[in-house]
Amino acid sequence: QVVLEESGGGLVQAGGSLRLSCAASGLTFSSYTMGWFRRAPGKAREFVGSIMWNDYTTYNSDSLKGRFTISRDNAKKTVYLQMNNLKSEDTAVYYCAAQSTGGTWVNWGSGTPVTVSS
Repeated sequence: QVVLEESGGGLVQAGGSLRLSCAASGLTFSSYTMGWFRRAPGKAREFVGSIMWNDYTTYNSDSLKGRFTISRDNAKKTVYLQMNNLKSEDTAVYYCAAQSTGGTWVNWGSGTPVTVSS
């Protein structure tokens, strides 16, 4: 059984930083592409970025790429999302996910909330 558990969310002031973690179990973590998504209040879920087995990263936009960094520690089976210079529009529940070989996001965590106060 695959379990993904996010942590590290909370309340932060605009301009601050947070690092989210996602601990995985029940899968060969080092082989999986892992992703981060977010859902802001009243909005659809949004892709934040992903990291492949070889540490190649993709981000949804240049704006996020300049402020957010995704990394992974295969020994700890953990993927991270470092968020800097946070803005009020980054307020959302953040989810991590694991991608199947077919490209589908098949496993999801329950999310960790991030609130950025202005």
